[in-house]
Amino acid sequence: MKTPDTERPRPGVAILRTALRRNVGAMIAGTVLMGLYQAAETAFPIALGLIVEHTMQDRSLGSLGISIGSLAVIITTVSLSWRFGMRVLQKANTTEAHRWRVRVAACGLQPVARDVDLKSGEILTIATEDADQTADIIEVVPLLISSLVAVAVAAVALSLADLRLGLLVVVGTVAILSVLAVMSKRIGASTREQQARVARAGAKVADLIIGLRPLHGFGGNHAAFGSYRRVSTDAKRQAITVARVNGVYAGTALALNAVLAAAVSLTAGWLAFEGRITIGELVMAVGLAQFIMEPLKMFSEMPKYVMIARASAERMALVLTARPVTTPGPERPEFGGDLEVDGVRHGALQGATFTVTAGEFVAIAAYQPRAAADLAAVLAVNVAPHAYEGAVRVGSREIADLSIESVREHLLVNPYDGEIFAGTLRTNIDPSGTGRTIEAAVEASMLTDVVALHREGLDYAIRDRGANLSGGQRQRLSLARALAADAEVLVLHDPTTAVDAVTEQLIARNVAKLRRGRTTLVLTSSPALLDAADRVLVLDEGVITAEGTHRNLLAGDEAYFRAVAR
Repeated sequence: MKTPDTERPRPGVAILRTALRRNVGAMIAGTVLMGLYQAAETAFPIALGLIVEHTMQDRSLGSLGISIGSLAVIITTVSLSWRFGMRVLQKANTTEAHRWRVRVAACGLQPVARDVDLKSGEILTIATEDADQTADIIEVVPLLISSLVAVAVAAVALSLADLRLGLLVVVGTVAILSVLAVMSKRIGASTREQQARVARAGAKVADLIIGLRPLHGFGGNHAAFGSYRRVSTDAKRQAITVARVNGVYAGTALALNAVLAAAVSLTAGWLAFEGRITIGELVMAVGLAQFIMEPLKMFSEMPKYVMIARASAERMALVLTARPVTTPGPERPEFGGDLEVDGVRHGALQGATFTVTAGEFVAIAAYQPRAAADLAAVLAVNVAPHAYEGAVRVGSREIADLSIESVREHLLVNPYDGEIFAGTLRTNIDPSGTGRTIEAAVEASMLTDVVALHREGLDYAIRDRGANLSGGQRQRLSLARALAADAEVLVLHDPTTAVDAVTEQLIARNVAKLRRGRTTLVLTSSPALLDAADRVLVLDEGVITAEGTHRNLLAGDEAYFRAVAR
């Protein structure tokens, strides 16, 4: 039997059903307590009417004392039932929102990317605001039922006084809900559009933060700000539209509720004037007409919240139901095997073929940077195997036949723009906390000066995206993380472009020493790394055109000399 967290993702309505199904216990408890609260609130004017009726008849202190005690019991019930009912519902709501946030985050962090046309900023909005609004359905249903209880109790009590009063409440409630149900559909449509525009604005902010340094570098920050301002203005206009629709909805609901309350009060007054109901029943009817406005207001707002929850659930479904871009196989690579690229055609690659034998340190000098980036993407399985021609084999097995988890364990591709996370140097180098090779990785990447510079050492706090590090320090930190992983096959893409020549020379020697006996492939134009490699492959126009040692290629290949000599 599959649990809700491992089932195949579902569309929006099914997401709401899942949320309701796994919170049945809390919703039942919350409904009982909130129903008791609404019943006690409605009982208050009924009790007042009975007190007036019996006090006028009996005129005794005993009856007055019993009446006061009854009111105390009702007030206590109102207070405690609301307190504990909302506690149960809000706990379930918060827990359910957490589950969906984790679920959306898990989809975004899966090794296999999903075919969803959303940016990271949009997914962030879905994982936060939409998850919270979807979970609101946990509170909406019990509050809807408890409000119905209050209306039903009021209708029955008024019917006992005079059937016409009860029918007026029932018919008026149905009419109000019919009008508001139509209006709530527009709220749902407007809310979906607002959520989409806010998400686009969030995605734009995320993109700008990532590119803030280069934007400042070439003076593009003002144009970028103008672009964001336009997106944010669209979101603001849609938010105003939603607020306007919500205002019309709330105003209409309040007006209709007031009309119903006034109709009940006037009808009761007319019946009392005609002598068809007593003074006590008149007090009860007028009191109910006032008290019933709260549950009616709550009752009439529920369709709006249902539509908002459904709109948010549909947005979550965009992520949860998206298909993976590839379906990994079940096999695992053989440890100690070779890395083979056989006739790969993708982007700038035009049939690249080469083999890196187990334990070899090979460097690839790509004359076109685009070709190096495409090769790194293919090796990192960021491109689905069916999306390119040719084959990539790891440990004698094609990547298409391997599970993505086994590929990640065996083959690590460290991008040239490795992300730096808020935390410490230690948590960035060793996210898993194993700490087995962290010291050696720090030394090999020449990160020792950064560690020594701060008295906290490896526990030095790093800001988001490495904002308190220089470009070279961020690059060395990323390299240290890759080396600390100690993968069977390690692919490095331009790992030293931001460091000086002396440091680059030391890093090249250290990496070659640390990775001795382990398969290493470096995509680089660095003379130091090329010289440290056992073998250099030349990638030109998407194919391997030459190979040899760095020094032999320098001496015998003029194009290679021009491309890599500094």
